[in-house]
Amino acid sequence: MTDVAIVLAGGLGTRLQSVVKDVPKPMAEVAGRPFLNYLMYFLSTNNIKKVILAVGYKYEIIKEYLEIPENRYGLEISYSIETEMLGTGGAIFKAYEQVEGDSSFILNGDTFFDISLSDLEAFARSNSADLAFALLETEHSSRYGSVGCAPNGKILSFKEKSAIENQKMIINGGIYYMNKSLISAITMPAKFSMEQDFFEKNLHRLKAYGKVYQALFIDIGIPSDYYLSQKLLKNIIV
Repeated sequence: MTDVAIVLAGGLGTRLQSVVKDVPKPMAEVAGRPFLNYLMYFLSTNNIKKVILAVGYKYEIIKEYLEIPENRYGLEISYSIETEMLGTGGAIFKAYEQVEGDSSFILNGDTFFDISLSDLEAFARSNSADLAFALLETEHSSRYGSVGCAPNGKILSFKEKSAIENQKMIINGGIYYMNKSLISAITMPAKFSMEQDFFEKNLHRLKAYGKVYQALFIDIGIPSDYYLSQKLLKNIIV
């Protein structure tokens, strides 16, 4: 099994600044711990050995926190440091320079989705997929873009956010598995959006599949969900 994960931890947290100030978004305090702590715990319980943190804004705060052994849960940590903002795609491609194997998991640093990573990888391999997304059914349709899938899970489309409230749809849950070979197969600029510039524009070239999971999901990117996370994650770490 793939035992490496990239965590996108360089976000400014602009929408959270009314409640969280002066720290990178993954360091926002949730139920007495930085949100990043829950991700580290999740990765360790999913048999990940190495975590590559794609960081930028005030990354020294993250580095200082993870210098404490008990905050790492036995994980090997390395840093892919952005000296300028590269977008999600640029950050991921840069972080892949430190991936020694042929694949890696990728996680958003502001999302907790309690799935089985080994199951996601098994799903990817069973479909010979370059990319495999952990998907979620939600009614928060005005906040997220949707993902269209065939019955076998092959991804057919990525759609923009809907203006319609409370419409059930399938979204990207913020965790995916990706083959490193895609980095060399598709040339991209230094700065780009993984979602819009890579996934959407190159979908016809990708063997991309998605699997819907029913699992605890929380995205702390806006104040209301940040407050909700205080309850949802309170007893996750045992």
